[in-house]
Amino acid sequence: MSLLRQPLLLLARSDRVKKLVSTMPVSSGIVAGYVPGESTEAAVEATAELVEEGLTVTLDFLGEDTLDVAQADATVAEYVGLLEQLAARGLARGAEVSLKLSAVGQALPDGGHKIALENARTVCRAARNAGTTVTLDMEDHTTTDSTLAILAELRKDFPETGAVLQAYLYRTEDDCRRLAHEGSRVRLCKGAYDQPESVAYQDRLDVDKSYVRCLKVLLGGSGYPMIATHDPRMVAIASSIAADKQREKGTYEFQMLYGIRPDEQRRLAAAGESVRVYIPYGQEWYGYLMRRLAERPQNLSFFVKSLVSKK
Repeated sequence: MSLLRQPLLLLARSDRVKKLVSTMPVSSGIVAGYVPGESTEAAVEATAELVEEGLTVTLDFLGEDTLDVAQADATVAEYVGLLEQLAARGLARGAEVSLKLSAVGQALPDGGHKIALENARTVCRAARNAGTTVTLDMEDHTTTDSTLAILAELRKDFPETGAVLQAYLYRTEDDCRRLAHEGSRVRLCKGAYDQPESVAYQDRLDVDKSYVRCLKVLLGGSGYPMIATHDPRMVAIASSIAADKQREKGTYEFQMLYGIRPDEQRRLAAAGESVRVYIPYGQEWYGYLMRRLAERPQNLSFFVKSLVSKK
C-alpha cells in the first residue's frame, strides 16, 4: 500500500482527476466522508448536524501559502461571512474557526508577518462579534516563531485565541510550558508536515513519547488543553493523565477530523467528554482529501479501485 501513496499524492495536481473524484459515485462518497463541501452553506449545515449530536466544531476554510494579497483578502472575507452565518443560525456557541496564517498573508514576501497579523485580527474581531473564538493553526516549522509572535499580539486584545503545537518538534515541550497558563487554549497534535531531523523527531515512537510529555505539561497546567489525536492509545493515555491531574471533564477537550473515527467521537461525547470535530471545506479540498487517503490504506485501496474501474 505504501507504494501507492506517492502516486496518489501526485494526482492531487490533476484537475481532470479531481473532476473524476467529485463525480464518480464511489469516490464522491469518499469525498463527502472527509469534506462536507466547497460552500459556506455546506460547512454550516455539517456544523448544525454535529452540534445537534452534542459535538462541537472548528471550521477550516482550506487554503495555504497564499502569495497574492487579493486571495488573502478573499480568505478573510470568507471567514467573516462564515462567522456571520454561524451566528445567524445560533451555532456560534458550538463552533469556532481554525485559521492558517499563511492563507491570510504570512508567506507574502513584503510585510507578510504584519499583513497576517492584521488579517487575523479582523477574523478574531468577527469571531468575538459572533460569540465564538479563533484558533491559529500551526504549519511548517519555519513559521513557528512568526505564528507564536502573532498569537501573542492577538491575545493582547483577544486572549481567547487558541494556539496549536506540534509534538514532533523538539521545541514543543518548552512551548507547552510557556503556554500552559490560565485562559490559554492549546491544541496539541503530532504534526503532519515533512520536517528535517534537525528540528523534529523522525521515529514514530519518539513522536508518541513527546506527545505524552507535552500532554503531561498541558494537563498539569492551568490552561485549556485541546487533545488532537485519533490514536486510541493516546486517547486512553490522555484520559489517564487527566484523571491523575484531577482534571474535571470540560476543562479540556478531544479533537478529531471530520470523517475520522466518528463512532469514537460520539462514544467520548456520550461519556461526558468535550469533543470538537475539525471540519475542512472550500475549493481546495482535493489536496486535503488526497493526504487523508494516503494516511489510511483501507480508504486508499477503495479509492484506487474506483479510479481503475472508471471507463
